[in-house]
Amino acid sequence: MRGWQVLDEQSKGRPKEREIRQLQDAINDARTNVGLEEGNPELEKLQVENMKLKHRLSILNRAIAAESGSSKPSANSSILDHLNDIFTQAIATAFPQVCADVPTVITVSGVPKFGDYQCNNAMQIVQKLKALDVKTNPRDVAVKIMEAVPQSPMISKVEVAGAGFVNVFLDKTFGAEAIMSILKDGVKPPVFARKRVIVDFSSPNIAKEMHVGHLRSTIIGDSICRFLEFLGHDVLRLNHVGDWGTQFGMLIAHLQDRFPDYLKVSPPIGDLQAFYKESKTRFDSDEEFKKRAYACVVKLQGGDADSLKGWKLICDVSRKEFQKVYDRLDVKLIERGESFYQKRMESIVKDLAKQQFLEEDDGRKIMWGENKDGIPLTIIKSDGGFTYDTSDMAAIKQRLHEEKGEWLVYVTDAGQATHFYTIFSCARRAKILDPAVHRVDHVGFGVVLGEDGKKFKTRSGDTVKLTELLDEGLKRSLDKLLEKERDKVLTPEELKAAQESVAYGCIKYADLSHNRNNEYIFSFDKMLEDKGNTAVYLLYAYTRIRSIARNCGGDFANDIDKVIASTQLSLDHEKEWKLAKVLLKFTDVMKLISKNLCLHHLCEFVYDVSTTFTEFYDSCYCIEKNKQGEIVKINAGRVLLCEATSRVLGKCFDILGLKPLHKI
Repeated sequence: MRGWQVLDEQSKGRPKEREIRQLQDAINDARTNVGLEEGNPELEKLQVENMKLKHRLSILNRAIAAESGSSKPSANSSILDHLNDIFTQAIATAFPQVCADVPTVITVSGVPKFGDYQCNNAMQIVQKLKALDVKTNPRDVAVKIMEAVPQSPMISKVEVAGAGFVNVFLDKTFGAEAIMSILKDGVKPPVFARKRVIVDFSSPNIAKEMHVGHLRSTIIGDSICRFLEFLGHDVLRLNHVGDWGTQFGMLIAHLQDRFPDYLKVSPPIGDLQAFYKESKTRFDSDEEFKKRAYACVVKLQGGDADSLKGWKLICDVSRKEFQKVYDRLDVKLIERGESFYQKRMESIVKDLAKQQFLEEDDGRKIMWGENKDGIPLTIIKSDGGFTYDTSDMAAIKQRLHEEKGEWLVYVTDAGQATHFYTIFSCARRAKILDPAVHRVDHVGFGVVLGEDGKKFKTRSGDTVKLTELLDEGLKRSLDKLLEKERDKVLTPEELKAAQESVAYGCIKYADLSHNRNNEYIFSFDKMLEDKGNTAVYLLYAYTRIRSIARNCGGDFANDIDKVIASTQLSLDHEKEWKLAKVLLKFTDVMKLISKNLCLHHLCEFVYDVSTTFTEFYDSCYCIEKNKQGEIVKINAGRVLLCEATSRVLGKCFDILGLKPLHKI
């Protein structure tokens, strides 16, 4: 009998073996494109089905994770991601026949009675079912989705409203636990895989003063770095200064004439901008000087010691002036100018030529991107010289291959978008940039306008110098503080700190609070207003919030952790709960910024927190005093909600580069 049993099992297994062999043959055919040639409708159909199956698999994996409890939300969980996961699972359960074609849509509710969030998929599912000859209506679909929603500690209830909206109400217990987690563990970022990120920003030119055009790149770039550092990335801040090129020939020649003993005595170049203009005037009007300037360039590029010393002297003067601006704005950078890439430019040209990417074009050598559309890069000029294109190709290779960068960010004006699009395209074509491994972003921004709506310039039409702009900001902020009689309550040191905090804070915030893709009007009057979405209003509000626990005295002022450990937080009042829900959006704001690197989302969040806090504080007593001004009652839970608000705002201010006021 045992022999017959073995034979029977073997005979049962043969069809499966044949099926496996058939599948293996089909896989091999697919790998070699047998029967699936380009344009084959069967191929296109299989590709679509494959995408659907992958999507379905992703849904099932998320459902398994949810059921196993591994997706239990925490204080730094994304509310939108969690709701997306459980509603994706609900849709897959209720409507498996269409779930692969329906991306889950979760939105924030604008009306409290309709919940905190909404799932708005019903209408789309009705349309998909109609295509399968299944008749239904949005409300019935919404009810089935609601019934399939798995339990979650984040959700208190789910309701169907109107013609098919699924309204989601967050759970207060979850909210209270999340706020307490912020107090106990600090403000935590969402979890991301740690990457090596290289951010290229500011990038002024040697021998020229920094002007208002450098302001946006410096402020936006610094804030992006602060944001990425908070997320836990390994960030390299690079200043790609213009420290090489033909202009240094005329500067060195002019240096030799003005300060012939520059090799022995350091030349007292006080105003490098004026020095540059003098040399440029001579270069444009004096042919003999122009010849000498070109000769100096050749010597410099050939490594002549005297020329290199002159070049270094000029760079050092500029570097010191740049650093004064960076110190005032509290910006940290590592300088790595165009000169750093000189040898690497020679190497990249050889590599591109070897791979036959370079084409002759009217005496120059150019390189096209992947689809040969747009404008090609000029890798070698007709005179044999290199260009900015050459430098940027050498730089992107160095940053990805030598620095092991996984994410490159370039912060420049929007006018350079086409240039960087082509650089990235050429880098992909040359296999320098691998989209499967590397992320690259050009963070463009609009120009700064004056109050007349035109490009921001001085009355004489010159570009506004950045140092003069910062000086004007200091003057205006001091006037504002004196107007509020802050000099009567602050020490001279505190007044100076407040002056700098307000001046530089208002300049930074005015920039960051606008969508960086747009132009914005530079107006000190608007920046220094103490109402509305301005740095002044927010700095004052934050200082007051921070003072609440301190004003309670006792453990609230001296050992807040003891209070946190012994207090049970409840969010019974509607304004308490409203404030808590706004604070819990922090993670979703961080995730949104990680996608588009637009800091105005954070500014909107900060303003939302501040205005919601005002509503809470006006409606909910934290400290009650008698007629003599003595404290008679402290609502510990509310004071802790104030403290949580302070900590979230403090982290936001740090990312935005704002220095809080210690006293007002």
